[in-house]
Amino acid sequence: MQHLEHNRLVFLALGESEADAGENHHLDGCAHCRAELAALRHVAGLGAETQALRDLPEPPPQVWDAIATEVAAAQSLPSLTRPRRPEPSAEKPTAPAGNGTAPTENRTAPAGNGTASELAGNGTGRASPFSRPGRRPRRVSGWLLSAVTATAAAVLGVLGTLAVVRPDAPEPPPQVLASAPLAAYGTTPPEATGDARVFADGRLHLHVANLPEVPGYYEVWLIDPASMEMFSVGVLGDGADALLPLPPNVDLDRYSMVDVSAEQYDNNTAHSGDSLLRGTLTS
Repeated sequence: MQHLEHNRLVFLALGESEADAGENHHLDGCAHCRAELAALRHVAGLGAETQALRDLPEPPPQVWDAIATEVAAAQSLPSLTRPRRPEPSAEKPTAPAGNGTAPTENRTAPAGNGTASELAGNGTGRASPFSRPGRRPRRVSGWLLSAVTATAAAVLGVLGTLAVVRPDAPEPPPQVLASAPLAAYGTTPPEATGDARVFADGRLHLHVANLPEVPGYYEVWLIDPASMEMFSVGVLGDGADALLPLPPNVDLDRYSMVDVSAEQYDNNTAHSGDSLLRGTLTS
């Protein structure tokens, strides 16, 4: 199954875009993407709720050590995106029959007390995997690993905010000044769709789907439908979403038409005349 792109799920979680019909259908049938989206929304919500906190005491060291332990345990599990490496030829321990516990690998605890500073300083760029005495790490399913990792990230974000307000903390969904559904234009296949939203911070957010492939690139325009005067806002990348800055004090009542065109690499800055999507902004 083709999962939704992680960047697309981030846009949905932050409220900067809305899922289209195809994405809603996929989310209805894909537990993995639903779990990832729920975890991202949880993290965004925690960040938004804690932005007003100021001058709170720093968490005690054992809190960071516990978080580092959980992150290290999650990182020691098999990757979700690449095949597992061949297992050692030595005989692996097997679980007692009937208890439903998966076979586990033997892991040796590193020297030291397993503090966060030691985990971060092993020279590999990753926390060192280890097991607590008398306890074996268990293999978990893919969706549960995603949930555990996302939860650990949420806890790190909240505790970091308690110590000092971070400038990169998630913000509440931006205010929308105007929006427009984008529909196929001219000879563009009818399944091509999109939507445009103008945020109060002066950015234009576009989400597009099923655009036909073109030999050049896609460009975004704002057009005055009365005079057909226009100016370029920017270029769409390879993803389905784009955030493009608008000129200061742009008159959206006049330049109310959003246009996505197919352009050639011909050093010509004018509109090609090949519009793929169009829609009219309304407040």
